[in-house]
Amino acid sequence: MIFVCLREFETDMSSTTIDISRTGFSSEVFEQFLATRSEPSWITDARRAAFDQYQNLLQSELDPEEFKRVDLRVFNAGKFRPSAGTVDSSSISTLLSDKTEFGGSVAHVNGQVTQATVSDQIRAQGVLFGELQGLMTTHRELLEPYFMKKAVQTDADRFSAWHAAFWTGGTLLYVPRNVEVALPLHSLIAHSRDGVADFSHTLIILEDGARATLLEETTSANDDIAGLHVGCVELIVGRDANLRYVQLQNWNQKSWHFAHQAGCVDSNASLQWTVVGLGSKLAHIHQDINLNGRAATAEVNGVTFVSDRQKISYYTQQHHKAQGTHSDLLYKEVLRDEARVIWRGMIKVDPAAQQTDGYQRSDALMLSDDARCDSIPGLEIEADDVKCTHGATTGRVDKEQIFYCMSRGIHRHEAMHMIVEGFFQKVYDRIPVEIVRETLSRTVQGKLGIESIAV
Repeated sequence: MIFVCLREFETDMSSTTIDISRTGFSSEVFEQFLATRSEPSWITDARRAAFDQYQNLLQSELDPEEFKRVDLRVFNAGKFRPSAGTVDSSSISTLLSDKTEFGGSVAHVNGQVTQATVSDQIRAQGVLFGELQGLMTTHRELLEPYFMKKAVQTDADRFSAWHAAFWTGGTLLYVPRNVEVALPLHSLIAHSRDGVADFSHTLIILEDGARATLLEETTSANDDIAGLHVGCVELIVGRDANLRYVQLQNWNQKSWHFAHQAGCVDSNASLQWTVVGLGSKLAHIHQDINLNGRAATAEVNGVTFVSDRQKISYYTQQHHKAQGTHSDLLYKEVLRDEARVIWRGMIKVDPAAQQTDGYQRSDALMLSDDARCDSIPGLEIEADDVKCTHGATTGRVDKEQIFYCMSRGIHRHEAMHMIVEGFFQKVYDRIPVEIVRETLSRTVQGKLGIESIAV
């Protein structure tokens, strides 16, 4: 039995038409980039193969189902280039790095690694944590089979091929079988110069029975620099393993953010994935959750707060491939001013994935008349013994609630803060890492203009 359910909303966005001369990098830019690299020939060969795919994909239109609401007409890749100069991360302000104890940290600025540390105790457990290219070079046989082969595919679209050809640095976490990393790890991706194109890659591999937590954040050194981030996140969770991964996207409002992100979860394993969207001029995130093994579980949390004329687009898919798998996706979005959020979600169930339990929900709260949210949940079911539920809500702040608070001496800004915090609370309650919950609460205050965020 095949059951397909889609919910569409009225849209005034026409099909995306893009001038190819503005969409990406030329062969000349690619050769200039390779000239700055010092890496093994097998990595260069893989880059060349990816660039060939990239050039072909530039001639093809993007998937209209995914991109028809994402207006890329004003995007001009010619304004951005990879950076090869020396950088310093000491002046970069972050939301998480100094707020708790970490077992290790990696920092990348303008695509270049500036810091990579890990505790002796964690290193003694056989854990690999640090800069991706260096570890890929020294541990090729172990890591190469995972890199853009099991989670994100190079030929998925022009953005994944672009990334595969130009990836610069990134974070690698490898945890051996039955090893638990007790302390969370931290990864920073930042821009400090105007016009930088960054292609950082995050690869996390947990062998069977392993456990780990990685907190990752992206940021800009100041509000004046324009940047481009074409990123990739791959999460590989082995049998009976447990991974908690948080990505806090906080680019400035002159940054473009495109990302392919995918998690693969094996039998009896669990993945808790939290996505936070605060920054960028325009962001589009393609997120896949692949439940590959029997009784695999994934919980996906989304917190988005956009203002001014920001636009953030999510394209999520929970793909159930085996029997008895469970997925639970909850996204919450708050919009003010003329901001816009697009969420397109799909639960896909293969014929072999009987007794699947899939859930997805997106709730949006509007703080202004000019904000807009398009929420489109969907189901594609090819099994006949499943429980799948989806839903979406969009609403505005109740003026009576504001009046009630103000009549009792509560300032309007504080009343708005209470309402927004209450709206996000259900997602906060699902996040077990206390520092993440506290950081989100502070950023909400900053977005509402109540106070500056202490960093």
